[in-house]
Amino acid sequence: MGKRLFVSVDLDGLADEVASVQAQFDGASGLQFTDPDRTHVTLKFLGDTDADRIPTLVDELEGAVTAAAVDPFEVAFGGLGVFPSLDYISVVWVGTRSGGERLTRLHEAIEDRTTALGFDAEDHEFTPHVTVARMGHAGGKEQVQQLVRERDPEVGALAVDDIRLKESVLGTDGPSYETVERIPL
Repeated sequence: MGKRLFVSVDLDGLADEVASVQAQFDGASGLQFTDPDRTHVTLKFLGDTDADRIPTLVDELEGAVTAAAVDPFEVAFGGLGVFPSLDYISVVWVGTRSGGERLTRLHEAIEDRTTALGFDAEDHEFTPHVTVARMGHAGGKEQVQQLVRERDPEVGALAVDDIRLKESVLGTDGPSYETVERIPL
């Protein structure tokens, strides 16, 4: 059994700000909120991976950081969006106000290195975002649509000085995430 892995930038220290955005959706039927302490930007979802591949993967992630030529930087998070569309909402997210282009550069370099290792390529355009809720059913869809159209919350800024290879461990109360390796920028 492999480890369920992904590469992320974690939102350390912004849990209260994320929770305040989530609170604006209070009462929206069908929304399940992500744990504010576990929020992150997923740069690449890798899926089930044999543990013996991790050293090679870490080497390639270090190479991707070098190739992206991104020094430590700041990302400002804010605004709301949904995937895949306002007509059919599965995910509610907070976007980036600045720094998103550097997250995209990291993603692209990681994508190049991981697909060369045989990991699946992304099947959609990369949008730097932080998932704040998932929509289980459409009960509160109209409320969510209205809030996404009308609200433009500020979440705050984050200093990014590493990317993290994380393991997602599925539990009864949702996933928990463990850092396997930190790769400094």
